[in-house]
Amino acid sequence: MLKQQAKLVARTVYLADIVLTTVAFFAGFWIRDDFLPFLFPGRFPTGLYPVTEYLKIYPLVVVIWSFILFRHRSYRSHRTTPIRAEALQTLEVVAVGTVIFATMAWLFRLTELSRTWFAIFFVLDALLLVSVRLGLRLIARWVRERGMNYRTIVIVGTGRRAREIVSLIEEHKYWGYRILGFISDGHRLPSELSRYPVLGDLARLRVLLEEGTGVADMAIDEVIFAVTRRRLEASRGIFRLCEELGVRTRVAMSFFPMRNARVEFEELDGVPLISFTTTPSNVAQLATKRLLDVAISLLLIGLSAPLVLIAAIGIKLSSPGSVFFKQERMGLNGRIFTIYKFRTMIEDAHRRRTEIEHLNEMNGPVFKVKADPRVTRIGRLLRKFSLDELPQLWNVLKGDMSLVGPRPPIPEEVILYERWQKRRLSMKPGLTCLWQISGRNELDFNRWMELDLQYIDNWSPALDFKIMLRTIPAVLSGRGAS
Repeated sequence: MLKQQAKLVARTVYLADIVLTTVAFFAGFWIRDDFLPFLFPGRFPTGLYPVTEYLKIYPLVVVIWSFILFRHRSYRSHRTTPIRAEALQTLEVVAVGTVIFATMAWLFRLTELSRTWFAIFFVLDALLLVSVRLGLRLIARWVRERGMNYRTIVIVGTGRRAREIVSLIEEHKYWGYRILGFISDGHRLPSELSRYPVLGDLARLRVLLEEGTGVADMAIDEVIFAVTRRRLEASRGIFRLCEELGVRTRVAMSFFPMRNARVEFEELDGVPLISFTTTPSNVAQLATKRLLDVAISLLLIGLSAPLVLIAAIGIKLSSPGSVFFKQERMGLNGRIFTIYKFRTMIEDAHRRRTEIEHLNEMNGPVFKVKADPRVTRIGRLLRKFSLDELPQLWNVLKGDMSLVGPRPPIPEEVILYERWQKRRLSMKPGLTCLWQISGRNELDFNRWMELDLQYIDNWSPALDFKIMLRTIPAVLSGRGAS
């Protein structure tokens, strides 16, 4: 019954999302075509294409939004999810959907779509979807805090882990959980939890599940296992019974001492897996990141062609040697690839490094000299405004790099990394990053590494967008460049 109700609620919320997105789609058209020209005479001299042209595009919006909403698992139970987290996730869905839609419009030359309409549609859709979700959550919390719409649970275990779970449930009444009691695992229940009964052992739990609880005529909706790994192994029969009866089971995984990793549950051809990951794993978000990498790098390659030609001629005329500099770098999880840059140093610069080792201004394994005598005059100009890195757009297009991510290190440097610093290789390297917009060479090596890990731990499409925007003034100012 509960599963049927959950499915009904999920379907209802999904339909509401599509209806509200439809409202935002056409309301955006009306606001741009009628309301804004009336409100600001002369600012919008031309009207939009007929609404029939937008109707042709509308099914694409439904498909994109449906895909992203389900990929973001928007319709799972949100009892224990903070409201702020759900609101941010909804904003992320709308942002990712709008970016994919706008990118497809650009790729397929859908010139009939107005940029102002895009912005209005995004704002309206975000406001509507977030408002409805917040409203539903507040109503659900109000109901649950008054003892309705609750789920009854039995906690297997009477030790420290079980006590921690009880504390969390009691601190969050709006989750809507009611504790029926404990199943003993040999520990004595402390006196402060004496208000909850110890229902017996695993054999007694089997009886309660099969025949009913007999406790205030309440059935068991969920069983939470808060025991050691050894006792968990002894509970396999209960897991199977819960599966057969359709009772949800949860396992407290606190016996795995992870500090940064998130726990994810996956399936490998029918084999359930518990995954611990510190890197982004949302398929839709990562696909969007790659799509934007390809689209934006193609656009920048086209726009920067005249600049590339001027830089190539200047390098060739100013010093003998190749226009481009190629070097092996480490990418995702230690993969070796060849990075491309404009040559900014004299031809035999790598042989003369030993002569200036004493000038190194960076601690750790990285070699950085602010006034490196090996840099050519035009090379110094290219470096100041990061123009020497334009050829790396080809690396982005190939998939070796991303537009945003930790800068790719030299293999010889990685050998000298401390173990915690190597985690920066767990995400694809990028053209720009937090280090790039935070002062670059003005920061010490450890701070650089900390910023890279901060980026990995907090990654989102919104963070990438923020970094790209802040890269523009950072590059133009030349701050921290050498």
